[in-house]
Parts: sequence; C-alpha cells; structure tokens
Amino acid sequence: MMRRSVLAFRWVVLLLAVIFFVDRAGVEDLGNMSEFGWQFRYLTIWALTASMISAALMLSSRFGGQDDRGAVFASITAVLNMIVVVSYWRLYFTDPALVNGENVIVPLREYYLHLLGPILQWIDVLAIKRGFRRMGASALWLGVLVLAYLGWAEFIVQPLNDQPVGTITNGLPYPFLNDMELSARLVFYGATWASGLVFIVVLRLAQAGVDRAVRR
Repeated sequence: MMRRSVLAFRWVVLLLAVIFFVDRAGVEDLGNMSEFGWQFRYLTIWALTASMISAALMLSSRFGGQDDRGAVFASITAVLNMIVVVSYWRLYFTDPALVNGENVIVPLREYYLHLLGPILQWIDVLAIKRGFRRMGASALWLGVLVLAYLGWAEFIVQPLNDQPVGTITNGLPYPFLNDMELSARLVFYGATWASGLVFIVVLRLAQAGVDRAVRR
C-alpha cells in the first residue's frame, strides 16, 4: 500500500504531464499538412509521453513498488528526459532559434517540458521507486528509441513537411537539423545515443547515492 504522500506526489506528476500534453496538442494544427506529425515531431513530446505513461504506471500497485516491475520503462524515460533537458538548454543558450525557430516561447510551458517535468520523473524513479539499476537494458532500449526517432524524423516527418526551412533541407522537426548534411545528422543521432549512455551512468550513480543515503 502506497503512503498517502507518495500517492499525492504521483497524482501531481501525472496530472501535470496530462495537462501539458493536452496543452501542447492544443497549439498544433491537425488540419495543416505542412505540419505532419503533430506534436510527435519533437523528441521533447516523446519524452513527455513516456513520462505520462510512466507516471500512470507508478500509480498502480503492480508497478509502483520498489521492485523490477516497470523499472526499465521508468529508467529509459529518465534517460530520455535527461537527453531532452541537456540538449535543449545547450542549444537554447547557444541560440534560441536553433530549437524554437521563430515560434514565440511560452515560459511556463518551456520550463515544465525542459526542466520541471523531467525533475519530477527523476525524483520518482530514483527516490521513490528506486528502480534505476538495469543499465544494459536501458542502453539497449535507448538505442531502439534513437533509431525509431531517426527513422520517424528522416523518412516520415521530413518528406511530408515544408517547414522549418534550412540551408540544406526542409521539414525536419528542429530548425538546426535542416542546416546539416545527412552525414552530419547521422553523426548527431549517434552522439545523442552516446550522450544517453553517459546519462545512464550518471543516473545509475545517482541511484547508488540515493540508496546509500536511505540506508544511513
């Protein structure tokens, strides 16, 4: 049986994820085929969707306990969130247009999607479920996700979209990708997977630190 404080926290995490998922859906135009792929063009929304599913799983007695059930999904969600957070802010502080183009930034949305939401999910997997342990499985599924996003962006989203317009190509989800040759984009996707492997180690070390603190 979950403690009331844990249950309340997890309900907050889930409700926030649902609210911002619906909010992000509301700013997309389903009838505009120049934006094929809706909000799922963006890796940020893949991470948000995974966080929403993970939050729902953590509310169930079957998956929310401190055991292996649901732990790999929660772990890969944590890694995906870290990729999004680090990548977004690195590009944003270089030039906001690299990730946002000419779109008007809504601060509350940006801070939730690229900071607060991921932090809440990390707290759950590391401090409540304490489930970040299976590094090999996390690395494998991370590779699957990177390949899935590469295929989605390059072979489905890009051919069916006219925007954003870049110096090399058009239609890839993020403006900076359209200024890169295919070879450079493949290197970028590979670097994303490699950075994810580093984040797996970082999160596993964080889990070990939490475990030691709890045992004291």
